[in-house]
Amino acid sequence: MPEGIPIHFGDFSYTIHFYGIIIIGGVIAGAFLSRKEAKRRGLDPDIIWDMLVYLLIGGVLGARLWHIFSPPPTSLEHGITTVYYLTHPLAAIAIWNGGLGIPGAIIGGAIAMFIYTRKHKLDFAVWADIAAPGIALGQAIGRWGNFFNQELYGSPSTLPWAIYIDPKHRMAGFTDQAYYHPLFLYESIWNFANVFLLLWLGRRFADYLKPGDLMLVYMLNYAIGRFLLDFLRLDASQVGGINFNQTAMVIVGFVSLMALIWRHKPSR
Repeated sequence: MPEGIPIHFGDFSYTIHFYGIIIIGGVIAGAFLSRKEAKRRGLDPDIIWDMLVYLLIGGVLGARLWHIFSPPPTSLEHGITTVYYLTHPLAAIAIWNGGLGIPGAIIGGAIAMFIYTRKHKLDFAVWADIAAPGIALGQAIGRWGNFFNQELYGSPSTLPWAIYIDPKHRMAGFTDQAYYHPLFLYESIWNFANVFLLLWLGRRFADYLKPGDLMLVYMLNYAIGRFLLDFLRLDASQVGGINFNQTAMVIVGFVSLMALIWRHKPSR
């Protein structure tokens, strides 16, 4: 399977990777959706484009740091550990060699949004709600980049929709297995469902929801999906023998659920 489009100009050659194209496509699609949501609420939709720069910087930094401090087994097999990154700063910033964690991107993006809204005297909770469906949409589309890279696949499978993985992309111990769960597809579908849920809730219960509720619902749903799907993941990050991502998702999901319950508890 080709991983990109080769470009040649005389002696110069470069490959435009499908992964990057899809990621950018997901970002743009998510921004357009969030822009539409802002306009529907009677707010300036162009703020989304201005904020997007902050979100991209914060998201990339957060995603890279998440990977650096919780590298998956596939990285550890090649000696790419947290200590290695900390002692090789050039490798730590080489995101083009792979290694980005979605949970870190969400955290980094949230911090960047907080800084932006505080700087421009905007309501963080309101804009978080506006961004939530767009974030889910960007994730749903972006996950297809993993398809072209033949990564983020699950355990071996004989199901009709199992995907073939080239031998060079198979993990150690599974070189004799050809077909696997398309984990990227499962997560993409889950995120698409999250998009529709958030859009529906934002319209159906507009008078009931409080600012920030939609972001909490997004976080809760993402945490549930990611927690369940990690049971199929072969290269789940381990920290101290514990599945780092699943543990983080339990915390995120629990805090989000408790926050929603507390915010809407009957007043006495």
